[in-house]
Amino acid sequence: MYSIFRNLALILISAKFFALLARKCRAPQVVGEIIAGLIIGPCLLNFVQPSDSIAIFAEIGVVLLMFTTGLGTNLQELMRAGPIATLIACVGVAVPLAGGTLLYSLFYGFSALGSPEFYRALFIGTIMTATSVSITVATLQELGKLKSFLGTTIVSAAVIDDVIGIVVLTCVLGASGGADTSLVDVLMDTVLFFIAAIVIGLIIHKAMLWLDHRNPHTQRITIVSLAFCFAMAYIAEQYFGIADITGAYIAGIVLCSIEDAPYIERRVDISSYTLFAPVFFASIGLKTDISGLTPTILLFSACFVVVALLTKIIGCGLAAKLCRFSWGDSLKVGVGMMTRGEVALIVAQKGLGVGVVDSVFFTAVILLIVVSSIVTPLALKGLFAKG
Repeated sequence: MYSIFRNLALILISAKFFALLARKCRAPQVVGEIIAGLIIGPCLLNFVQPSDSIAIFAEIGVVLLMFTTGLGTNLQELMRAGPIATLIACVGVAVPLAGGTLLYSLFYGFSALGSPEFYRALFIGTIMTATSVSITVATLQELGKLKSFLGTTIVSAAVIDDVIGIVVLTCVLGASGGADTSLVDVLMDTVLFFIAAIVIGLIIHKAMLWLDHRNPHTQRITIVSLAFCFAMAYIAEQYFGIADITGAYIAGIVLCSIEDAPYIERRVDISSYTLFAPVFFASIGLKTDISGLTPTILLFSACFVVVALLTKIIGCGLAAKLCRFSWGDSLKVGVGMMTRGEVALIVAQKGLGVGVVDSVFFTAVILLIVVSSIVTPLALKGLFAKG
């Protein structure tokens, strides 16, 4: 029982060390935390083994990550995004989804619609849909283009992209959950959940506005917000068969417009990024099976990266062109949307949990995050330098 404390100590120390090392190498810190899990886990040193206790901490970590992502959403910007950003986001999800599904099918064979292998292929495409624009935002800010119409379009499209990606993830996970589950049932459950989320959200939003007005910047605001986050995660899974991260993300969006949203986000970040998030990312390393790597998997991983980057550029770029952007600006939109980050890992982790993706494919996801994080800033700077 008490071995969990030893394991947590090893995970936190090693995750922090390799995260700092990754940052010095200009790679995402989450990559360092995953590498820490690989090193101290069964793959190499075998100091820590995956366990139910670690899985619980990791699940709390992923729920809090999605909650803070929702909290950080600019709801007014999302509402003002309009048809341009929505079209870019929709095409930017559809093209990678199709590209990833086709890539897996080309490597491992085409399967009948609705079969387990079909959902495996579809889930690879689902992993590709996730966009992370934190690096893009930092680059645009450095170039002085973040507040421009182009910069606003990219950021707005990325927010809508996340919402659509969550819906796609929900549908794919639900449809792949069992042989007796039909896509119509999944879509109905998804629609019912979002209707329930809107009703509950309106009630909680008004209650939180009242509480925020009476008790601004107090611990009770954070406690009630966390309780709402966990309650929505539970409701999503227990009553609608929807991924718990969807409920947590919606909870964040419900609270993102209250005055104390930044305060709540900072307070949640303290616990999330200090304890739970490192455990989550390290647990991915613990579960990753590098012993199963074969030349085929390595080739697939390389193709996965190429297809994931190109489909985002092509999908978002062509959608931007349809919205009457110039070819140069369309390419900037596509490049700005191609970065991947934590959400891709969260999606992959969810797939592993329900058995629609194997741990060996985490190699491809990690490689995608590293490559896109390096390539995107360089490409954007080059494109803006040309005008």
